[in-house]
Amino acid sequence: MKILILGAGGIGCYYAARLINAGHELVLTARGEHLLALQTQGLEVTHPDFSFQGGVTAMDTAGLMQNYHCADFDLIIVAFKATATEAVLTELASWLSSGTGHNSVPVLSLQNGVSNEEKIAACVGMERTLGGLAVEIGGHIKRPGIIEATGVSRIEAGAWPNAESNSGWQERLTEFAEHFRAAGIPFEISDDIRRLLWRKLIINNGMNPMSALTGMTTKKMVNNPVFGPLIREIMHETVRAAQQLGVNLVAEDAEAMFQLMQGFDDIKTSMLVDRMKGRPLESDEICGPVIERCRQAGEPAVSTERVHALLTANLNAGF
Repeated sequence: MKILILGAGGIGCYYAARLINAGHELVLTARGEHLLALQTQGLEVTHPDFSFQGGVTAMDTAGLMQNYHCADFDLIIVAFKATATEAVLTELASWLSSGTGHNSVPVLSLQNGVSNEEKIAACVGMERTLGGLAVEIGGHIKRPGIIEATGVSRIEAGAWPNAESNSGWQERLTEFAEHFRAAGIPFEISDDIRRLLWRKLIINNGMNPMSALTGMTTKKMVNNPVFGPLIREIMHETVRAAQQLGVNLVAEDAEAMFQLMQGFDDIKTSMLVDRMKGRPLESDEICGPVIERCRQAGEPAVSTERVHALLTANLNAGF
């Protein structure tokens, strides 16, 4: 397969290394020092069960549009930060709009949050949009061109917003799954990817803003006698927000995600890493849908709002 990864940071580069190692052709977009390192030194990835070092094809979005057509690819994976979704889609809109329907190139989001797929669908059409999650993975740029990753690193993907309303993808998703699994990437197909995206938001909303605010890693934070109960409450607020939208989640889902994080590898969240590196945070994209939906339901997400407000004030003060 020929695959484009838009925004190849820690997680995107890990998946790229796995796929390149399995013989697939990858094109990566990146920027800044990370892009320069990929172009001049190649990509280095370390994972407890996998390592990779080699040259890659990497460029910025201007180079992508100059050197490739959208139809050159079998699959486009969107892996940049949710804060950049609207700007990058606007820049690539004409490039991406090469045809519609199920014979066109599908666009798979592997991003934090629950709003990216809506923006992608508005750009390329719902019939080309796949929702996805990178599950149980920690992947960070240790230095430009050098990636450290950990975790099972599973992908869950499906037609957006679900198989019932966007039918016809089963055969191609099955094909993608076979290729990814052969490359050492667990790949599961979901009939209701919107539910899974909200289920992952339970973890992201509970863990990411708190970690960026406190500077703590995941296991230390979730097992802390003060922060642990607060995280659990935020996770339950996320379930309430999903229910307001009609997503089939229940309180037991919040408890399951809390228990998962208690036993998961002790890692720095992506938002904590972004803050340490002085990069924009995805706090609005992660907290915003929960705050908005709970307000609409008449039962505000008090804990989510407080953590989001504290983090925002902290950032504005330059701490």
